Amino acid sequence: LMEFDPSQHQKYDHSQETVITLVWIIVLKMCKEKKLKYKFISLTIMHIFAADMSLAAWGRKEIIIAENEMPGLMAMRKKYGNTKPLSGARISGCLHMTIQTAVLIETLVELGAEVQWSSCNIYSTQDHAAAAIAEKGIPVFAWKGETEEEYIWCIEQTLFFDEKPLNMILDDGGDLTKLVHEKFSHLLSGIAGISEETTTGVHNLMRMFKEGRLKVPAINVNDSVTKSKFDNLYGIRESLIDGIKRATDVMIAGKLACVCGYGDVGKGCAQALKGMGARVMITEIDPIIALQACMEGYEVTTLEEAAPRCSIFITTTGCCDVICGQHMLKMPEDSIVCNVGHFDVEIDVDWLNKNAVEVDNIKPQVDRYLLTSGRHIILLAQGRLANLGCATGHASFVMSTSFTNQTLAQIELWTKRGQYAIGVHVLPKKLDEEVAALHLTQLGAKLTILTPKQAEYLDVPIDGPFKPEMYRY
Repeated sequence: LMEFDPSQHQKYDHSQETVITLVWIIVLKMCKEKKLKYKFISLTIMHIFAADMSLAAWGRKEIIIAENEMPGLMAMRKKYGNTKPLSGARISGCLHMTIQTAVLIETLVELGAEVQWSSCNIYSTQDHAAAAIAEKGIPVFAWKGETEEEYIWCIEQTLFFDEKPLNMILDDGGDLTKLVHEKFSHLLSGIAGISEETTTGVHNLMRMFKEGRLKVPAINVNDSVTKSKFDNLYGIRESLIDGIKRATDVMIAGKLACVCGYGDVGKGCAQALKGMGARVMITEIDPIIALQACMEGYEVTTLEEAAPRCSIFITTTGCCDVICGQHMLKMPEDSIVCNVGHFDVEIDVDWLNKNAVEVDNIKPQVDRYLLTSGRHIILLAQGRLANLGCATGHASFVMSTSFTNQTLAQIELWTKRGQYAIGVHVLPKKLDEEVAALHLTQLGAKLTILTPKQAEYLDVPIDGPFKPEMYRY
């Protein structure tokens, strides 16, 4: 094991690779039974176990293409590459291991950080991206199709850097944050901060803070305007359709589609479906947001009324028990049911698996269930993120805005460690505007510059920020 050279992996035939994998499983078992100390395990074997290294060259080619589409992260490298503001930071990251995330990881490393990575979803890893990162010697513990047990194991492997514990968290959804607080609380005193990517994770942070369980200062990246109003809206507007089409090849035009929830993600889904020619219905709990949907021309109704009428259902709420058995029993033949909220709690998949007459796996992440109603439904990605499980997620450009905010949040928390109170903070408006500005040139946009008289009249600095903190975009 210790002498295995990952750069020579292609020389091994499948039988030899099988032996290597089996030996590695034995090593893991010995570790679990405390018969072998962690510090003696070769990290190169972890890389091989975590990803198919034969895909590394493909992954590197896609990373190079993505870099050109991620001007914000490239600007971070240019601005901070020499000063290394993240020097000394040991960042444990738990975020979808995609090509775009690979660009983020290598940016953090270029800024001086040590980084170890796991994915925040069992289906979202792009194995060629993981392989490309592993080939660079960056520990990555992620592969597409993990079990729940493997998922937690992968997160746990990112907590120690040659026996030194993590001192920064970069999270998406809050599973890493929760694990450290509940199972590794002795490490919390050494952690300078948390940056959280998504709406669900922010909700979890706010709840932890409210209940007095949050022990580390956190920055809410999700509510940066250049994240929530771009990634959540414009990202899903393209990746949802990509996921549905790859999974089912269904014709969307003319069909009735139901979007559950009309927040930023729901708005993007509705726009995408409408743009493809679907007739869109919305379910919503918030009267203000429901009124927005009405003013956009969508029919707002309950799921009970939408279930027998629609043939495509998308959950975007971040809440549990949105689509339940009673709804699925009413759905037309071969209705497509999928989720783009972070966790797999929105669709009652347990009910499906217990009550379906039969289940037919069509292809990875596409399952056709025969119900007692005599009709079938098609479930995508087992109720997890369909745009990542069945496709490749959001495009590089929009992820650049999100990940530039993540990078700035990590710099802010690390360089000002000890200065932030325990709580959930947001990045200042000025930084939000800078992130947006970094992406305008790529689109050929030119900003109008205020004159001194205009700036005085508006009572804003000539170079911003141009809006107050409470401004709603």
